[in-house]
Order: sequence, then structure tokens, then C-alpha cells
Amino acid sequence: MKCVEMSAINIKKVSLATMLIALGVVISPFTWFVVPPSKANPTQHLINAVSGVLLGPFWAGFIAFCIGIIRMITGAGTILSMPGGIPGGVVVGLLYWLLRKYARRYANLAALTDPIGTLLIGVPLAVYIVAPWANLSASLTVLSIGWFFSCVPGTILGFIVVMALQAAGFTRETFSR
Repeated sequence: MKCVEMSAINIKKVSLATMLIALGVVISPFTWFVVPPSKANPTQHLINAVSGVLLGPFWAGFIAFCIGIIRMITGAGTILSMPGGIPGGVVVGLLYWLLRKYARRYANLAALTDPIGTLLIGVPLAVYIVAPWANLSASLTVLSIGWFFSCVPGTILGFIVVMALQAAGFTRETFSR
């Protein structure tokens, strides 16, 4: 029988991911609003900004996926929470990585890029792939406007949280050593 070793890095990342998933699930029943046929959730975008910057694109996408599944099970979300949340977190993580590599001084601004993933990738995925598959009727205009009013405030709050965490000494490097 092979024993699986967990490094301190993995334990830190799994712990932070678990805390962010729990936070996203606990807060979601109080913050969602209806954007037919979806339930928009600004706190998902806050979590995307924090997880994308602190953990990276894979973790941010995984966290958004877990929150989306739990929101669907509890009734605080719909199947459209998948294309609504996952692309934003992945975009934040990828752009943070690029900015950290080529323009380190501006890396935290990646936390503000969740709307790129949500509005430019997530909305078309929701309208043209997920909604027809789930037998839902979704309008590109309605989802774009509704999700805009969800992801922009959530992303701004996420950026503020990222800056506060950085001031307290929590950066991506904290979870990589």
C-alpha cells in the first residue's frame, strides 16, 4: 500500500481553497439575485479574485466549480453558475501569472479581470451551450447586463480584499513555500 505524502505547500493550498469554498457557500444565500434564468452572486466574483491571485487558475476554477455545485444543490444557484463563475476565476489566475512574470508591480490588478472571463467567456457559454442543453431560455443581453451588475461589484470587493491580504502579508508566495 502506497502512502500519499502531503507537503506543507499542498496543505496550505487545500486549506485556503476549503475556506474560500465554505465562505462562498455560506455567503451566497444572502447575496444572490435573479437574472432570468440564472441567480447571480457577487460574492462568487470576490472569491474568484482572491483565489485567482492567491492560488492560481486551476485552483480558482476548482473553487468556483465547487461553490457552483453546492449552490445548485442548496437552491441558491442554477446550472448557469458554472459558466458564470469558472471562467472569471481562471482568467484572474492566468492574468495574475502573466502580470507577475512580466509586470510584477501591476500583478494585483489581475484581481479586477474577473469580468473578462465572466462577461466575454461565461455569458456566451451560458447562452449558447449550457442554457439550450439544460432546456432554459437565456438572453445574451439580459445575462450580460445582469451579470455585469454582479461581477463588477464583487470583483472590486475582491480587489480590496486582495490588497488587504497583501498588506497583512498574505501573497501567492505565502502559499507556495
